Amino acid sequence: MPDTFNRARTFLPALLICLLIPLGHATSMSQTMSHPTNTTPPSDAQKAFDKLKTLAGTWQGNVMGMPVTVTLRVTSSGNAILHEATSTVRPDDPITMFYVEGDRLFATHYCDSGNRPRMEGKISPDGKTVEFNLVDIVGNTQHGYMNQIAFTIVDDGHHTEFGSWTLPGNKPPFQIHIDYTRTK
Repeated sequence: MPDTFNRARTFLPALLICLLIPLGHATSMSQTMSHPTNTTPPSDAQKAFDKLKTLAGTWQGNVMGMPVTVTLRVTSSGNAILHEATSTVRPDDPITMFYVEGDRLFATHYCDSGNRPRMEGKISPDGKTVEFNLVDIVGNTQHGYMNQIAFTIVDDGHHTEFGSWTLPGNKPPFQIHIDYTRTK
């Protein structure tokens, strides 16, 4: 018992430090200490990710006569963006996670058809559109899968989303274009 108590007593201060210092603050402190003047420009992937971060909030749109609310939330200490689409007419809320891995921007779409397409994103030369195209997919594709999504930022209160799905049976792709207005 005393040995367990001593180990817990040693471990507890370290645990408290980890819980009390936000990860982003600790990371920026360590980067400042090791690289006081970081002049490396952000990669195109990071620029695109930062552009998507400006969409954080709640948006209202309409898809084939169906009202849709999209919420984008920056999470994981700024390292991921969660995109969730909800509607009163749908039984499920598909989500997409955006993240930078090395010098590449990715989106993983957790589809209500049971698969997870991973797409790589690129920012347009004018910096207004971030377009993602299929890299690979995990899960059942018998009901189709998303193969492309694009976000175009019109202004602070408006953006558009384009999506394309590969359908089973050599059918032409299903595509949608949605205009969104910021509500929050």
